[in-house]
Amino acid sequence: MRLKFLVLIALFVLVPSMAFAQEGEMHVVDEVIAQVNDDVITLSMLKRETKERIDTLKQNGMTEQQAQEEVAKRQSELIATLINEKLLLQKGKELELANDVEAEVNRRMLSIAEGQGITTIEKLYEAMRQSGLNPEDVRRTMRTEMMKQAVIQQEVDRRVYLGFTPDEVKKYFDAHPDKFRKPESIKLSEIWLSTTGKDEAAVKARALELIAQIRAGADFAAIAAANSEREKNGQRTAPQDKGYVGEFDVPNLREDLVTALKDVKAGGIAEPIRLGDGYQIIRVDARTPGGATPTFNDGRVREAMLMERQEKERDTYLQNLRNEAFIKVTEAYQAGVAPLLKLRGPVAAKGQDKDDKKKSKKP
Repeated sequence: MRLKFLVLIALFVLVPSMAFAQEGEMHVVDEVIAQVNDDVITLSMLKRETKERIDTLKQNGMTEQQAQEEVAKRQSELIATLINEKLLLQKGKELELANDVEAEVNRRMLSIAEGQGITTIEKLYEAMRQSGLNPEDVRRTMRTEMMKQAVIQQEVDRRVYLGFTPDEVKKYFDAHPDKFRKPESIKLSEIWLSTTGKDEAAVKARALELIAQIRAGADFAAIAAANSEREKNGQRTAPQDKGYVGEFDVPNLREDLVTALKDVKAGGIAEPIRLGDGYQIIRVDARTPGGATPTFNDGRVREAMLMERQEKERDTYLQNLRNEAFIKVTEAYQAGVAPLLKLRGPVAAKGQDKDDKKKSKKP
């Protein structure tokens, strides 16, 4: 249905982008920015993506004007991204991934509901609406992102990962021994204090007070059980787990955690860490030194090799999709977008030939 709707837009959009209604009345029709095979990128799509980018930049500290100016400077990049996205979605449909992706969207929505202690999807949707979110928009975004990931993983990452010969894997391991030494691991516990609906300065002061008590000898587990506000399914978790988070390889930790814990010995407490909606008090429960001898693991070596080649391989795949597609960017946007996509003249000609053949078959 959506495809038919987009094709209808493409058929009826004419310069100056108007269509006749009853009795000579005029209605403005959505402007087509680019045709991508049998789909189109429209001005309304660009505006929606623009708004989302602006909102994200504002959340990261920019003013409305700064965010608008930054996104405006990158409009051509955004259109190119939408074209690449459209090609990946088309490829996902061709690969018949839609049912698997939709099932994953449903699983993800159920997981969100469970994490919030919500018993039904209907109640989750209602909670989203009350928070100003449109459930269908959320599902659409999830569906799009999952489809893009599924195509890239199947068509690029999996092919590259499995394509290395055993000899290539062994040679890479021998040439990069430092990458395969067991890294230092660390066990962590936390006390989480939320700032939602509270005075931030008061929450930070409370965090510093708790840290002082623990450093003075108070039992961390007891302090965590009484004060940590981390929740799961609507219930505080610390009374059961005493704040224990788990064991992690140090290179896999968030950068801010690595910095904060760099000089904290086992049993020590770091200074409070400010996150988006609260303060995190971290205790280092234990440290296990990294190994001196590299350990061969075929999967880990292949992953390291993939990471080195991933960006180039993905770019090459997208360029091949573009080379094989009919892509026509409207004149108003072509100068900025075409160089980013490295569009070749024969592509448009091929598409034109296809249209001409269709026309020649008409009686």
